[in-house]
Amino acid sequence: MSVLSRAPFGRMITAMVTPFTTGGELDLKGAAALAEHLVDVGNDGLVVNGTTGESPTTSDAEKEELLRAVVEAVGARARVIAGVGTNDTRHTVELAVTAQKAGAHGLLVVSPYYSRPPQTGLVSHFRTVADATGLPMMIYDIPSRTGVPVATDTLVRLADHPRIVAVKDAKDDLGASSWVLARTELAYYSGTDILNLPLLAVGAVGVVSVVGHVAATRIRSMIDAFDAGDAVRARSLHLSLLPAYEGMFRNQGVIMTKAALNMAGLPAGGVRPPLVDATEEEREQLRADLAAAGVDLSADATATVGSA
Repeated sequence: MSVLSRAPFGRMITAMVTPFTTGGELDLKGAAALAEHLVDVGNDGLVVNGTTGESPTTSDAEKEELLRAVVEAVGARARVIAGVGTNDTRHTVELAVTAQKAGAHGLLVVSPYYSRPPQTGLVSHFRTVADATGLPMMIYDIPSRTGVPVATDTLVRLADHPRIVAVKDAKDDLGASSWVLARTELAYYSGTDILNLPLLAVGAVGVVSVVGHVAATRIRSMIDAFDAGDAVRARSLHLSLLPAYEGMFRNQGVIMTKAALNMAGLPAGGVRPPLVDATEEEREQLRADLAAAGVDLSADATATVGSA
């Protein structure tokens, strides 16, 4: 019997980086290849144009090109969720409409950042975006980046909208998340890798992962074990992944993820300013961290993940 509730976007989702060429241009061929690899190793959904995809430094035209390339590559096998959130409601609506036309299966909408709107402003923003398309929408709650948490009562109000169906939870407050889960039917996805299992334990249905770039097989196995009621195996897998969860965030997540993918021979390229690429010392520490978690970054264009 399944323990987990219905997952509208699948259970194992990776927030995909945006590969760039050596000249810093969009690498559409590389993006398609990376998307295919991520689905092959166990992801049943991908977020494109999220923060991990360096959305602050890609143009609207690049976002559309990237989304179309990924949908064409894996849209028949996985859910493709378009990150469309900005701190401008009108611009967010424009990106959402474009994403629907490009074939996205859903939208990820982060809380407006920097401007710090009140909770009434958040309600208006999310509802306006949800009204703009026919796509299901996932709210991204990450107050460490946006400056404003989406309050429990706000999420309860937003749950009444027929197209607001999920939350990517990076609030890192299991108590607050538990209250929303107790009062709504919103599908919760862990947005903080080290809290993947704890959030599943209080009612989440899956994860939106960064570490899924290199450890999707093991994270998927952890989710499946928990779903099957095997808490002992789920806990064992969770604990074995702790060095990877730590290592991938010793520096900014995009930086370390691209370092790992480049070491694995997978499409990634460098990061765009103001981000800077990982140093050689950071790369060596990352390799050690991933090895401690059983992740082998080989040099033959594959990333193999050991079984636990």
